Amino acid sequence: MEKFINNAPFALVLAALVIGFVLLIKGADYFVEGSSSVAKRFHVPAIIIGLTIVAMGTSLPETAVSVSASLAGNNELAVSNVVGSNIFNLMVVIGVCGVLATVNVAKETIRRDIPFSLICAGMLLIFGIAGIGDKSSMTLGHLDGVIFLVCFAGYIFYMIRSAQKASREGKKVEIEGGSDEEIKLISMPLSIVFIVGGAAAIAIGGDITVDAAARIAGDLGMSQTLIGLTIVSIGTSLPELVTSIVAAKKNEVDMALGNAVGSNVFNILMVLGIASAISPITIIRENIIDLCVLMVFTVCVWIFAATKKRIGKVEGFCMIALYAAYAVYIIIR
Repeated sequence: MEKFINNAPFALVLAALVIGFVLLIKGADYFVEGSSSVAKRFHVPAIIIGLTIVAMGTSLPETAVSVSASLAGNNELAVSNVVGSNIFNLMVVIGVCGVLATVNVAKETIRRDIPFSLICAGMLLIFGIAGIGDKSSMTLGHLDGVIFLVCFAGYIFYMIRSAQKASREGKKVEIEGGSDEEIKLISMPLSIVFIVGGAAAIAIGGDITVDAAARIAGDLGMSQTLIGLTIVSIGTSLPELVTSIVAAKKNEVDMALGNAVGSNVFNILMVLGIASAISPITIIRENIIDLCVLMVFTVCVWIFAATKKRIGKVEGFCMIALYAAYAVYIIIR
């Protein structure tokens, strides 16, 4: 596929990028639907399905892109895709929700989720600079990836235990796709087709996206980091934006911030954990700067959320404006 894309006309490369995004997004949807149905048939509690299969599904496109980029040696794209998606999720997806409908913020999001997402970004920054477990610094190596994955497993375990405890105490537990009514039950043969076909689409879509992005970056004189922070990260985050806009119109955005912050944690611990455990990823100076920006933006959202326990139009416009300023900066730097 790389050879074909490198020799194809530029218009065809753009079409390939779009096809890659479609395969990633729809493949993830079908994979999640098939896996959730199988889990439900085996009587796995809806809370666990929502916190694992459904929640991980939103990060599958980023996982495919970062793993494919890492294996292909496009290290800048592997990291910038994750950092760019996290910044876009936090500032644009939540900012748009805040503009269209007030986003109420749960106590757990303020006290637990946002601080933990900051810790994850800090871990990535420290591991990237220090190269823990590696001979050279500025590298995310195999050991770093394993540490991320262990932290991710611990995070999932803690979230499941917390949700089950809250459920036993009679508290309302709102989890994306985490109710029996929201999980579609389909036949086992069709579930297997969805799982296998979805996984294949994700793998192929990841390869196509990485190859097309690398070609576009080369032709336009853009760095891998820039195209990862913009075109690729926005493309893989579009489903979250569309879903949030639809939810905002229905005034159902109470879970929006918690889902975005959770997705950011998944992107760092799961996506980069898998990618660096498979193949070491080189960290460059621009990655460090972008990570610092992500942490600053996270603190800004934390302040917005903690002061009023909600994000409204003013905060939403501020978040979108901050992202616009950052986008201008990364383009001209």
